[in-house]
Amino acid sequence: MKRNRWLLRDPSDESVGRIFCFPYSGMGASMFNQWPRWIDGIEVCLVQLPGRENRVREPHYRSYAQLADVLAEQLLPLLDRPFAFFGHCAGALPAYETARRLPVDRMPFPASLVVSAQVAPHHCPHDRFLTLTDEELLDELAALTVRRGGQPDPAMLALSMAVLRADLEANRYYRLDEPAPVPMAVTVLHWADDPEVTEAELRGWQHYSDDVRFDVLAGGHYEFLSAPEPLLALLAARLGERATR
Repeated sequence: MKRNRWLLRDPSDESVGRIFCFPYSGMGASMFNQWPRWIDGIEVCLVQLPGRENRVREPHYRSYAQLADVLAEQLLPLLDRPFAFFGHCAGALPAYETARRLPVDRMPFPASLVVSAQVAPHHCPHDRFLTLTDEELLDELAALTVRRGGQPDPAMLALSMAVLRADLEANRYYRLDEPAPVPMAVTVLHWADDPEVTEAELRGWQHYSDDVRFDVLAGGHYEFLSAPEPLLALLAARLGERATR
């Protein structure tokens, strides 16, 4: 299959389905480096946004709506089999915007949209990073690097900070005046030990689809990085359920 710069790695023609994973603020697709490539024949496709990692020289997407306009078109050749979108925290917002854009343009849309630890768009912005100083943000990036198994490097942290500031600006100005439903199943995940967003704060998503489910998984805000089995099983199940209807 032809190379697509919007994915971290080349997609396979052998997959029975695809799960597109969106990175959150300040991060590139490599944040999912502990995830498997396959979940029961379903391919895990890592969305790579411009302005970071191997796309560091490209301009920032500026807003989630502008990103969705471009990304929908770029993903179209890969939407030829059942697929789902997954986004954690701020990564859920471009995932939602892209999922919303696809049916508007009469393109295939996800069988399932899975949003994790992120309030609904009409309750945005809601991100503690928006109130942190640059020094505090650097500390967060360094801690996240260690959590992912690396060692903080000043030069890489400086690059990450530039991306993070631009991403936070997109987050800061994103908000819908009212819920905008999508014609797909929506699964909303809360992490039981997550101090960043409460289960009650996630309930705003109930207005976004005729088929909304709320699930609670064990772990804290960053538990998803290690690809826990319950999360992978849930993603595969949600895609499988909708694809067979």
